[in-house]
Amino acid sequence: MALPFLKRAKTPIHQRIQSDDATRLRLKYDTYYHIFEKQEGTRVWKEGREFIMLSSNDYLGLTHHPKVKEAGQRAIQEWGASTTGARLANGGRIFHRELEEELAAFVGKEACHVFSAGYLACASAVTGFADRKDILFADKNLHSSLLSGIKLSGARCERFAHNNPLHLRELLSYEEKNDAKIFVLEGVYSMEGHIAKLPDFVELAKEHRAFVVVDDAHGFGVLGSEGRGVCDHFGLTDEVDVICASFSKSLAGSGGFVASNQDAIDYMRSHSKQTIFSAALTPSACATAKEALRVLQSEPEHRERLFKNLERYRSILNELELDTWESETPAIPIVLGEKEKVYYFWKALLEKGIYTIISIAPGVPPGKDLIRTAISASHTDQDLDRIEEAMHYAKSKI
Repeated sequence: MALPFLKRAKTPIHQRIQSDDATRLRLKYDTYYHIFEKQEGTRVWKEGREFIMLSSNDYLGLTHHPKVKEAGQRAIQEWGASTTGARLANGGRIFHRELEEELAAFVGKEACHVFSAGYLACASAVTGFADRKDILFADKNLHSSLLSGIKLSGARCERFAHNNPLHLRELLSYEEKNDAKIFVLEGVYSMEGHIAKLPDFVELAKEHRAFVVVDDAHGFGVLGSEGRGVCDHFGLTDEVDVICASFSKSLAGSGGFVASNQDAIDYMRSHSKQTIFSAALTPSACATAKEALRVLQSEPEHRERLFKNLERYRSILNELELDTWESETPAIPIVLGEKEKVYYFWKALLEKGIYTIISIAPGVPPGKDLIRTAISASHTDQDLDRIEEAMHYAKSKI
């Protein structure tokens, strides 16, 4: 045992870690990083107590689909647990190519590259194409993955008001006509549930010869024909240069993809560090994503159930006059506007066995502190009955 006078002195980093208020408050109020011991459908168990999950992005409820689980098990038996390296170093496998071909065909693009995380895919959708001399125009409410890609690109970035083409037009008016420009958008904004005003942004892109990147993680599987996403929803697939998304929503897995024309994907594979240096997607993750994509197309009843559940859930929240920030999708916030109200509303839902997520400033704009909820095709009528009762109770507590 080291003598006290020989112990290493605290560094400034240690001091910062031990005095951090954000961590202290998170631990005190126990709002995040909960551990569940078991899951069955929409039900999860924490410390022996059952909850209905109302914050998962499993929109189509495919996590426990027998075909999806069987596909993952078969892949492990045939290929093992991992390819144990980056595709540049020790190669991809045939299952990577098969998944990429099916995804590209589904979203209407020539080519695709799959990643071991959606975060990597979305960051690569920016870093794979942006140069330091370019100008990026980004929605103020972009996901952190895209913002990471923007920062790593080294390009200048101008932020426009959320989903506001008029503000973007104003910013563009100050720039040189011939400068290379990239628009970075989300198809569906996950915290707000808003659908991007894609037709207006595409029109601006045509006027200013801008390259358009759309993160459609929360539109993929939900919007468009058979769930092809927001670009298909508006009939603008050919007008959008890059589509990226994660597998952890409608495809009920892990990983992500970037889709574009073949030249663009080849270029990204040469220039994106996330693409070059990250480990390849595992065999089981590839197999489950591919099978979920096939189920999505062959079993439309999952989307039908999702929209039926969504209609009822919206009616519950509307009856209680709760502010849902004009959400248009299964990602539905309950905006309460004050941190204290959000905390007590969340605690009341927990008391009634409903698990949701708190999001407060700076994660959301000031005055938009909220409870983030998401409805799934796997929610049953009984689930929705309990959710309705819990929402009435929670509102009475604030």
